[in-house]
Amino acid sequence: MVNLHINDIPVQAKEGTSILAAAKSAGINIPTLCFLEEINEIGACRVCVVEVEGMERCVTACNNEVKEGMRVYTHSRKARMVRKTNVKLILSQHNFQCATCVRSGNCELQKLATDLNITDMPYEIHPEEKPVNKDFPLIRDSSKCIKCMRCVQVCDKIQGMNVWDVVNTGARTTVDVAGGQTIECSDCTLCGQCIVNCPVGALRERDDVGKVLSAVEDPEKITIVQIAPAVRTAWGEELGVEREIASEKRLVGSLRKIGFDYIFDTNFSADLTIMEEGTEFLTRLPEIQEKKFPMFTSCCPGWVSFLRTKYPQYVSRLSTAKSPQQMFGAIAKTYYADMLGVDSSKIFVVSLMPCVAKKRERTLEGMDSAGTGSDVDAVLTTREVGRLLKAYYIKPETVAEEDFDGPLGVHSGAGVIFGATGGVMEAALRTAYKVVTGENPQPDMFQYVRGLEGLKEAEIDLNGTKIRIAIVSGLKNAEKLMERLDKGEVTYDFVEVMACPGGCVNGGGQPIHEGGADVVERSNVLYDLDVQNAIRFSHENPEIDACYKNFLEKPLSHKSHELLHVSYEGKH
Repeated sequence: MVNLHINDIPVQAKEGTSILAAAKSAGINIPTLCFLEEINEIGACRVCVVEVEGMERCVTACNNEVKEGMRVYTHSRKARMVRKTNVKLILSQHNFQCATCVRSGNCELQKLATDLNITDMPYEIHPEEKPVNKDFPLIRDSSKCIKCMRCVQVCDKIQGMNVWDVVNTGARTTVDVAGGQTIECSDCTLCGQCIVNCPVGALRERDDVGKVLSAVEDPEKITIVQIAPAVRTAWGEELGVEREIASEKRLVGSLRKIGFDYIFDTNFSADLTIMEEGTEFLTRLPEIQEKKFPMFTSCCPGWVSFLRTKYPQYVSRLSTAKSPQQMFGAIAKTYYADMLGVDSSKIFVVSLMPCVAKKRERTLEGMDSAGTGSDVDAVLTTREVGRLLKAYYIKPETVAEEDFDGPLGVHSGAGVIFGATGGVMEAALRTAYKVVTGENPQPDMFQYVRGLEGLKEAEIDLNGTKIRIAIVSGLKNAEKLMERLDKGEVTYDFVEVMACPGGCVNGGGQPIHEGGADVVERSNVLYDLDVQNAIRFSHENPEIDACYKNFLEKPLSHKSHELLHVSYEGKH
């Protein structure tokens, strides 16, 4: 242990501890900007500078270790003045038109400037200017980039995609797409983890709120909204509303005030996905076990994009089942259009998703099976949902709870847990157990697939049939898994992969918090909703049964294949 003083307070810390961590352990706050624990500890922004007795210059607290007898002053005049100057220098290269920035009020640089009482700028402002493609789902505004390196480190260390890099030299040094590529031509999977870890508004999703409102206000359009399971865990965070107030039913009531015609639940199509994907898995199982290579889930478009880019030789191992988002769009524009007695071209389907990649998924080849263009017309992230509600001055705490519309609003508890890593696998195992044994398992029999570990694996006995499964979240972990599979070091029968660490609850379209989101708490919301649901199994959803009886016939029927399945082989 090392003994030192911070602000004249005696502190003990383990040898090798940073000054920043030691101060935090003593309840002393040192402001940071570029810092991400164990990911980005390079002192690039120099906001965490502190004065150390005996040293001429201030040092960065995030990457300097404590020393025996050290005396540190975190808010001395010298430290404050250096910190303030450093922030002003950052601002001199930053477009700080905060009133028109999506991160206004939730920007770490803006907060720092306020906390440091910066009320004037002595330096000329020279933000970097580079053309922006506002049509691509992920937008990088170079004029707001502060070169903190967070996006680079998260993409490299957490997701392993190496999309961002430091480019140029000297005064021209900046952050941009690696290898001189454009973002559109890069390997970017649109997981959005760079967005949720950017401290400013340099990275954001394409805003489609205006497109959605135009449809809502068009008297010729029937607007249908689907709400993904993970959205209900976090939409209140964007509005500063307590989780107990920000229920799924209060979100339904809020959306009705805006004027959407029908509000449904993506969990309905999550149940539909289980019926299709689960049946597909059991049908393919003999071939899977013969070839000793698994079937992969296909619900996550970020993961699908990763596999198509990095391991195209294994694309055929993806389930052909579309994601719940896309299944919903296809059913809304066929089955539900028939119920309404309207032409499907009049229906405008809006998805509320925790994901940026869903914006691209809706445009992919094969996602237009209803025959009237894209089955999903627009995708809004959870952040955009917050901006939409703010535009209408809706205060959720004053809105009455309302139920989803039927029949596409009825869902099981199995459908709702799709938003957490392991949720798709658990839901599928509940139904597979019933198909193989003829009896329902205990609903929580497979809860050992839960948890935030990057890789979980297990062996399941389904009436004498041994099934090896794996659950992966985070693309870096997915890459490790694929390397082991490719080398024949491991074998599985069924593998669930989610691009974002922790699953959709931690998606790239979720609300952004300094220090990161509470993924465990968001996941627990879904598991609580599962327990509270009277229906715990996808195969017991009465509206799913009705959909098959009246429209689809059975899982993997000809009509199901037309509407609910797609092959990713040979497609771009």
